[in-house]
Amino acid sequence: MTTMDLRVGNKYRIGRKIGSGSFGDIYLGTNIISGEEIAIKLESVKAKHPQLEYEARVYKSLAGGVGIPFVRWFGTECDYNAMVIDLLGPSLEDLFNFCNRKFSLKTVLLLADQLISRIEYIHAKSFIHRDIKPDNFLMGIGKRGNQVNVIDFGLAKKYRDPKTHFHIPYRENKNLTGTARYASINTHLGVEQSRRDDMESLGYVMLYFCRGSLPGRV
Repeated sequence: MTTMDLRVGNKYRIGRKIGSGSFGDIYLGTNIISGEEIAIKLESVKAKHPQLEYEARVYKSLAGGVGIPFVRWFGTECDYNAMVIDLLGPSLEDLFNFCNRKFSLKTVLLLADQLISRIEYIHAKSFIHRDIKPDNFLMGIGKRGNQVNVIDFGLAKKYRDPKTHFHIPYRENKNLTGTARYASINTHLGVEQSRRDDMESLGYVMLYFCRGSLPGRV
């Protein structure tokens, strides 16, 4: 059976592949009852390090926030773990390339305003993202076409206890988690990540949009 033959959650039909995340492929899907288009992320049940169930739990912990996609369904179908989620538009990386890799300062500032708000919300929910990059910010569609959304929470981690707000301990000799080009200096040095590292990565993203490249980075 191919992925195109799958029915997910008894009411979602899988269509063409539209992208890849850290730990799975994303497909266009259709609700066969309402006709609504959604996105379906699939991960093989034989994956060496399965992440999709964890990612679905993170999305549910963040549910209700502006720019946080809504998970409609998570479960296992045949040989795949499947997550049904809101369909979104192009990534900021896609738009940057479409605009000949040049954003105006006004555009960068408008984006920064939204991106800071998204990360602030994630941090308020006791999570850090740990893979801040242009590919993980997607524009909405339709009436929410100007709204920036955050995706790909497979590497997200709680940095504090949600009840006591007790912070995770400082550690060293950690492997690099995330994308090297946008990773903070401390992340490259093997230091346990926290909120500041998400913010530093966002700074590199903004610099990338202003300059078109990040000199000295991979």
